[in-house]
Amino acid sequence: MHIQVEPRDSYAILHLRGEFDTYYVPAFQDEVESLIKAGVCHVVLNLRLVKFINSTALGGLIKASKILSANGGHLLIARPSRFCKDIIEKVGLDRVIPVHDTDEAAAAAFGLDTPEPQGDSEFEVDKSSVIFSPTDLSRVEHFITEEERGSGSPVNPVHGHSFGGRWSGIARMASLDESGLSFTWSGGTSGLSPFEMGQLLAIGTQWKLKFRLPLLKKGYCEATAIAKEVEERADGVKVCFEFEEIADETREAVKQYSADMAYLKDELREATEAD
Repeated sequence: MHIQVEPRDSYAILHLRGEFDTYYVPAFQDEVESLIKAGVCHVVLNLRLVKFINSTALGGLIKASKILSANGGHLLIARPSRFCKDIIEKVGLDRVIPVHDTDEAAAAAFGLDTPEPQGDSEFEVDKSSVIFSPTDLSRVEHFITEEERGSGSPVNPVHGHSFGGRWSGIARMASLDESGLSFTWSGGTSGLSPFEMGQLLAIGTQWKLKFRLPLLKKGYCEATAIAKEVEERADGVKVCFEFEEIADETREAVKQYSADMAYLKDELREATEAD
C-alpha cells in the first residue's frame, strides 16, 4: 500500500492506495503520529483507491481516531471505495469515524478550508455475495416451467443464459461461522415466489457454496453445505446452511474471520461507550 500525505493549512489528507492489511498498519500509525508531532490533529483519510482492508487495519483506524481525539483533533473518512464502504457499514465503523462522500465534505465537517475536487474511481465488486449452485441439477430444472425452457436448452432463471450444468444463484451473506453460514436471496430474475424459493432451497438439500472473507482472505472460499433452516420473507428467503464438506484451511480461515469480527464489535462497543 502507498500513503501520500497532502498537507493543508490546518489539517491533512492521507491518500491510501492499494491493499490496507496488517503489514501496513505500523506505517499508517507512524504517519498519524508524525502529523500529531507536527501539530496537525485533523486528518481526512481518503480511501478511494483502497481495494482491500482487513480487520487489523480497521482496528488501526479506531486507534488512530482515539489518538487524534485525545490531541484535540478528529479522523474522518472520505470517498471510500465500494469495498471499504461495504465493510465500514457492515461492522458499524461509521458510528465511530464519520464517512463523507468527498474530501470537501469532510473538510467542511472540520469547519476548515476545502481541497480541490479530484476524479472518482470506485470498485464495484460486492464482497458480501454468496454464489450457490445445486449438487443435483435436476432440482433446478424442476422449478423451471416448459414455457421458460422453450424448445432449446433450459434457461438460467437468474442470469437468463442456457445453464446446462452451470446454474448458480447469487445471494447476500447474513452470517458466517466455522459451522456454517446463512444468506438472504431475493430470487434474482427467476420470477419465483418466496414459497417457490423455499421449496427450491428446502431443508435437507445439498448445495455448493462460494463466498468471500473480505477482511481476511482474497478470492473465494468453497464448501458443500446442507440447508438446515428456511425462512420465507416478503421479498425472498433466508436460508441457514451447515457445512458438510469444507477444507481444513478454509474452516480455520472462517474461524479466524469470526474472531476478527468479534474483536471489531468489542472495539466499536468500547469506542461508542467512551463517546
